[in-house]
Amino acid sequence: MTRSMQRVAEAVAGDPAGCAALTVTGLARLTGTSEATVVRTARLLGYPGYRDLRLALAGLAVHQQSGRAPAVTADIAVDDPIADVVTKLAHDEQQTLADTAAGLDTVQLGAAVAALAGAGRIDVYGVGASGLVAQDLAQKLLRIGLVAHAHGDPHLAVTNAVQLHSGDAAVAISHSGSTGDVIEPLRVAFGRGATTVAITGRPDGPVSQYADHVLTTSTARETDLRPAAMSSRTGQLLVVDCLFIGVMQRTYETAAPALAASYEALAHRRTPRTR
Repeated sequence: MTRSMQRVAEAVAGDPAGCAALTVTGLARLTGTSEATVVRTARLLGYPGYRDLRLALAGLAVHQQSGRAPAVTADIAVDDPIADVVTKLAHDEQQTLADTAAGLDTVQLGAAVAALAGAGRIDVYGVGASGLVAQDLAQKLLRIGLVAHAHGDPHLAVTNAVQLHSGDAAVAISHSGSTGDVIEPLRVAFGRGATTVAITGRPDGPVSQYADHVLTTSTARETDLRPAAMSSRTGQLLVVDCLFIGVMQRTYETAAPALAASYEALAHRRTPRTR
């Protein structure tokens, strides 16, 4: 760093909250430098521009005020050692889980659990990475004796949604909240009178228009080497596990024997341990 860049770096390190409130002009004036110097410093620190640095400073200030240690950045470079990749991903996963848990509306979650526990039939919609999460939820519910199916094919999803009625339930999983192949079957299920649930990172997205209950996941930051399909899945799986455990609790008398029976039915497929 040049001497002027050092002044900018020392200012943001010394008072992240104060600097986060400053425009690029304000920070340049505070440090006796130029706007170009502030921008160059931000880029040297690894941010695309000053706006991104301000956001990071604001996040750091929140962590300092709460007493929590700041999370390690999840920006993974192509030449990062694998040990660094493990550390960065672990921190990012932990942050995503914490953010999802903190933002999850437990009233909405409880209502969704009640709907699934009492449903005659459950459809789960998701495509791509969200489709994998949909399959995870469906197979969990199946193992405790509920009639649940995941539909990744958009045409099949709609034709199945048409068969739903009041007393059934439908769950749509879409991080963006705007996946047409997920919204369409949920809209049909909603129109047929089924109780509908949306698991999304964008609660103001179109999918929420047809959801009786909305469960929000963390909008984890997307990077070049970790697209949204990866970062969003962690929060979705947490919500799915919360739903499953909630349903298991409500239906324990029938769910526990069903789970034990499914485990026993698959026991012969496990390879015996050899000495």
